[in-house]
Amino acid sequence: MTEQYVLDLQEVDEAQVALVGGKAANLGGLSRIDGIRVPAGFCVTTAAFRRIMADAPSIDDRLDQLSRLNPDDRETIRTLSAEIRRTIEGIAIPDDLAAAITRPLAPLGEQAAYAVRSSATAEDLPTASFAGQQDTYLNIVGPAAILQHVGRCWASLFTERAVIYRLRNGVDHRKTHMAVVVQQMVVPDAAGILFTADPVTGNRKVATVDASFGLGEALVSGRVNPDVFTVRDGEVVARTLATKQRAVHALPDGGTQEVAIDPQRQEQPALTDAQVVRLVQLGRRIEAHFGNPQDIEWCLADDDFQIVQSRPITTLYPIPAASDQENRVYLSVGHQQMMTDAMKPLGLSMWRLTAMTPMHEAGGRLFVDATRLLSSPTSRAGFLKMSEKSDPLTRDALETILGRHDFVPALPDSGPVGPTVGGAPAPIETDPAIVTALIERSQASIAALRRDIQTKTGPALFDFLFEAFKEHKQVLSDPLNIQAIMAGIDATTWLNDRLGEWLGEKNAADTLTLSAPGNVTSEMGLALLDVADVIRPHPEVVRFLERVEDDGFLDELPKFEGGTEARDAIEAYLDRYGMRCVGEIDITRPRWRERPTTLVPVLLDNVRTFEPGAAQRRFEQGRQEAQRKTQEVLTRLRALPDGEQKADETKRMIDRVRTFIGYREYPKYGIISRYLIYKSALLQEAERLVQAEVLPATEDVFYLTFQEFHDVVRSKQVDATLIQQRKDTFRSYQALTPPRVLTSEGEAITGAYRRDDVPAGALVGLPVSAGTVEGRARVILDMAQADLEPGDILVTAHTDPSWTPLFVSIAGLVTEVGGLMTHGAVIAREYGLPAVVSVLDATRLIADGQRIRVHGSDGYVELLP
Repeated sequence: MTEQYVLDLQEVDEAQVALVGGKAANLGGLSRIDGIRVPAGFCVTTAAFRRIMADAPSIDDRLDQLSRLNPDDRETIRTLSAEIRRTIEGIAIPDDLAAAITRPLAPLGEQAAYAVRSSATAEDLPTASFAGQQDTYLNIVGPAAILQHVGRCWASLFTERAVIYRLRNGVDHRKTHMAVVVQQMVVPDAAGILFTADPVTGNRKVATVDASFGLGEALVSGRVNPDVFTVRDGEVVARTLATKQRAVHALPDGGTQEVAIDPQRQEQPALTDAQVVRLVQLGRRIEAHFGNPQDIEWCLADDDFQIVQSRPITTLYPIPAASDQENRVYLSVGHQQMMTDAMKPLGLSMWRLTAMTPMHEAGGRLFVDATRLLSSPTSRAGFLKMSEKSDPLTRDALETILGRHDFVPALPDSGPVGPTVGGAPAPIETDPAIVTALIERSQASIAALRRDIQTKTGPALFDFLFEAFKEHKQVLSDPLNIQAIMAGIDATTWLNDRLGEWLGEKNAADTLTLSAPGNVTSEMGLALLDVADVIRPHPEVVRFLERVEDDGFLDELPKFEGGTEARDAIEAYLDRYGMRCVGEIDITRPRWRERPTTLVPVLLDNVRTFEPGAAQRRFEQGRQEAQRKTQEVLTRLRALPDGEQKADETKRMIDRVRTFIGYREYPKYGIISRYLIYKSALLQEAERLVQAEVLPATEDVFYLTFQEFHDVVRSKQVDATLIQQRKDTFRSYQALTPPRVLTSEGEAITGAYRRDDVPAGALVGLPVSAGTVEGRARVILDMAQADLEPGDILVTAHTDPSWTPLFVSIAGLVTEVGGLMTHGAVIAREYGLPAVVSVLDATRLIADGQRIRVHGSDGYVELLP
């Protein structure tokens, strides 16, 4: 078969990325759109690049070295990539290949000017743009110069920035090839960029146009400020005109030159409003063709627009699919569940099947449609109140949307609009037996699930699980369960409000709830201290654990003195808490029971840091401090007018909060306990598929929905292409940051703190656990990488219950996500840790090792010198 070294752009389409690269594939697609003009040209295919690379076997060793590097090892990457580029540029292009490349110049004009542009196979793709990673050369004249610059484009696959980008995005250097586009130069009056969606807010209804005089190179390289036009519904709704002092022009004999613009033209717009609107109409046509918002490079010559590049805007957050065109407001589930990471398809579908509320998927995350609750004044008030308790940034974002009076449709108050939100459920007695009965009922349900699932395989397992999900939801929706949760939350609110009003106490409940009984999550952190007590007296066990890497280490422990006791203690801990893990709402995440090595670093820290009996002492200290606070508050209340009545009411609420607040953590524990049982059964089923050679690996089922998994079990057939596509998509979703609030127009709204009572330069957040602490910030994004010392302040994106074992050794907590009653806040109060949550970009703005002061009562963090 003869290799295709050159293809006319008219012969190219989007299906040929492997042969012509992303840029050329998109240009070929553009040339087929009615009314879209693309400069004539051709593509030197990846077949030519592979032939050149085959002539340089020495590159193979360097590629091996590159693939093993950390993307932060800039110096080594710079050296190796420069060597590879020099080698490629030094290869003489074979005569037959050179002839194939220069042959298409004859009909276009050998001495005409051309743009020679890189087109890599991992470029301008829907999931990764790789924008600006490879090189483009403008106004190249003559066959010899074109051949030279084709070689430079090949070599630019290994620019330092391109290598780092691939390393960070998990793209194999060997699987990325380079094609080169050669196009006739357009000498434009103006050029620039069109975004068919707002690249900052994500709004798909808004287009922005950047425009400047001359070639677009000056604008793309940042050498000039462009005019910026904003277009919505076919109308320019905003414009910012820049003083355009310089422009890049093509030279007659090749190359480009930066020139000064006549002072009289500098203030003139590069485009008229009519031209801007016409350009956006072209952009909408291109967007419709490719099926997603586009980043488009354009030129204007003689009042005629030509398109020289179009690629997806990969930074936009996807919008949940909807069956109509109505305006919608979506709330992030992950910000409520303290898990904003992308979830795999099986995890998404399992959470949706077991959740109490309908959810929508976008970008590997789940969202709730809040539009109806915001439409009616009555439901809106309760919903906003609930949102503020959960996360003030979410409330502010919602109010921003509501401030645009035409976005959320107004509904009359008459008639139900959905479940009441923020309303108080019927009160229950302050009786510890209620909590005991709820826990016993949950445990009985879990025990029955564990017993009954044992005999289920094949399609019968999935039928059983559908019924189990109903039981799962019945347990959660039990009115008594909800009443018990709300009793603790409402009592907390009552104490903070009344004691603030009567005594000037700020967040008094934080101290009054210290060491509240029955909190399964706080008990989990203390229980690991007890495990450390078992291990500490046995140096051989400690030394063995310090070098453990394999999850089978528990079987090795009995070989050492004290190892049997250590193993039994760890096993007992895993029996009670092994269902937990970071990101536990995603069933595909490895549980502690599956990966016990996750706990070893924390366990060793506890061995080194604490004295025997620390768990009991800590709990007792908290209990006594809460008791002292209770007596102090009651004494002060009795000295007030109507003091006895106020003291009696407060004592009843203190008893109530200490009875119920610990139960706040139990329903999630029950959910995740069931998840481990579901997962174990599903993995056994996946293993049977592997044994039957239906699947290559058990974890491939993580990239199927629950229903798709069911179908594979029935049919014994799987779509391997679908699984690979899902893996690639999941990887692209991991790079996205989900918004708290998202509209159906694609606008991501962050919300803001509107406070003027914090010091200049302080980071504002939500106060969730009282007290002030100063210490070293440890910015930790992966619990397994935690290296904490007593007195450190943990700074992280979000914490779910699996982070609790770290809380026993820290002095304070700062997170980017969280609310008053989310897990991190509840446990911080239990342990008496000053905490501020919902601090925007905390992990970026606070440097690891920096000294900070956390104001847990006032809700801000000071960065200290």
